[in-house]
Amino acid sequence: MCGIAGIFYPATPKPVDPARIIAMTDVQTHRGPDGSGVWTAPGVGLGHRRLSVIDVAGSPQPMTTADGALTVIYNGEIYNYLDLRSELSALGARFVTSGDTEVLLHAWSAWGPAMLDRLNGMFAFALHDSRRQSLFLARDRMGTKPIHYVELSDGGVAFSSELKGLLAHPLLRREPDIRAVEDYLAYGYVPDDTCLIAGVKKLPAGRSLLLERGKSIPAPSRWWDIDFSRRATGSAKALEEQLLALLRDAVTSRMVSDVPLGAFLSGGVDSSAVVALMAESSKRAVKTCTIGFDEAGHDERSYANQIAARFATEHRERVVAADDFGLIDTLVAAFDEPFADASALATYRVSELARENVTVARSGDGADEAFAGYRRYKFQAAEERIRGLLPADVRGRVFGALGRWYPKADWAPRPLRAKTTLLALAEDGAAAYARSVGVTTPALRALLFSDGAKRALGGHRAEDRYVRSMRDAPARDALDRAQYADFQHWLPGDILTKSDRTSMAVSLEAREPLLDYKLVEFAATLPDDFRLRRGQGKWLMKKTMERYLPRDILYRPKMGFVTPVSAWFRGTLADEAAGLATSRTLGETGWFDPSAIATLAADHRAGRAEHGRTLWQLVMLDRSLARLFP
Repeated sequence: MCGIAGIFYPATPKPVDPARIIAMTDVQTHRGPDGSGVWTAPGVGLGHRRLSVIDVAGSPQPMTTADGALTVIYNGEIYNYLDLRSELSALGARFVTSGDTEVLLHAWSAWGPAMLDRLNGMFAFALHDSRRQSLFLARDRMGTKPIHYVELSDGGVAFSSELKGLLAHPLLRREPDIRAVEDYLAYGYVPDDTCLIAGVKKLPAGRSLLLERGKSIPAPSRWWDIDFSRRATGSAKALEEQLLALLRDAVTSRMVSDVPLGAFLSGGVDSSAVVALMAESSKRAVKTCTIGFDEAGHDERSYANQIAARFATEHRERVVAADDFGLIDTLVAAFDEPFADASALATYRVSELARENVTVARSGDGADEAFAGYRRYKFQAAEERIRGLLPADVRGRVFGALGRWYPKADWAPRPLRAKTTLLALAEDGAAAYARSVGVTTPALRALLFSDGAKRALGGHRAEDRYVRSMRDAPARDALDRAQYADFQHWLPGDILTKSDRTSMAVSLEAREPLLDYKLVEFAATLPDDFRLRRGQGKWLMKKTMERYLPRDILYRPKMGFVTPVSAWFRGTLADEAAGLATSRTLGETGWFDPSAIATLAADHRAGRAEHGRTLWQLVMLDRSLARLFP
């Protein structure tokens, strides 16, 4: 895995100082500690930091064709590169390296932008074509690997794997975007269609951007999208066998490496499935690792140990203690923008543990989105059935009144916490789902924001992007639309950002076999009850894995890779939460009402309300702002 950065001048070919490119890549050394390179030509400069995984001794970057016409920098892995090499060789290409990077150069010569349809992998790359005087940026289908870019005041377009690469450029203006703060508080991450630094953009998943000399900067082009509008046919048994073949191919294709590799093992269905299929095809014991917690309600080590014993893996574990919040500043530095998915702490620790023995690790990320594994899908499907029984105006009156009357009982057992469900039933399905995936509700954000912040937002609402995605989804029903929206926002913005930044922070390459695009496209065609049946998510995947995994692994309640932040803010971090109300960093923004933050912290500490996740958001925002705007 690697880090890339560069500058391109679309209007006139201004010279690019190599030292400027070096500065942009050096701050990303963690992404590529094994080597670096810089290439410049009139109007363009490309830089690379390399983590050597395939063709370790060869394939230096930036890589240029023999005639000097094409140059590429690349972050990722092309899993079908050997097949593409054969196909391109038959077309006359002559390869001088044995890795996958050179495939991109010859693929561009043969197919141009259409090359993307042939790539199976995770990637973000920049390819300069001197004949066309163009720079082509592309990001993989799921958004596994990132690209940030910005138009500079001198007319150049700078790009980088991580935001810190752009921050190293002296012409980048550091002005915060209040809309990104609204989005962050809603979701716990800054979505891919915005950035906390005004003017910076992220190339969305499945998009490409062609910059050409003498032409204005266009909007990114969508080259791939997931389609939920079609339905697979065939018996359950036939679909099960088809799924197993896709799972095996996805796992084995991601086992190609010239350096040691292993797997994260949480003991859940997804990571256990990956380990089982790795063990089936590997001639050596699979190296696995897991992170546990010193709070029993969050600890899955016993399940991970069960799988490790079943498949005779070389297993290692480490415990994250309740005082491991000392890692906060490390996470802030890794993510650049505020990121409040608290499981990032555990993901960082398991990446750190894995990196002690391997350079590449497989994870189970993606199955919940592809096969409807989240509990919220079950609730959304059930609520949609109820919505279908009553006209919208009746639902609004009846359930809206009940929801307003019902007390907000965060402290009560789950069956008694009906307020959220009643209010959701009063709403349109897309609006309700948009709220369900959030962290801090619109009502709570309204209490926290100052009057000035509300005016600056100008009516911008974070949930609207989810509503638009669900409305425009290529889908048949409510479950399709919910999953589609998660593929557009939650997966690249939260799950894959977390995986990329935490693994790259310790120079580890993370691979996600359950996000193989062929597997994802197949999952999107499954009938609803093959994804979600009688409240059981990932139904067909679990049936398929019954031949490998015990039922107590497959069908136990989902625990999730979580961190006990709520307990921290009632204990060791209680003073940290209380201090947010008087934070100089937050106060200087003018965005927040200090008394509202003080009440939030006090109510949580006293157990009157559950605000742990929102407090974690504010802590991470406070630290991130201090770093971004010193």
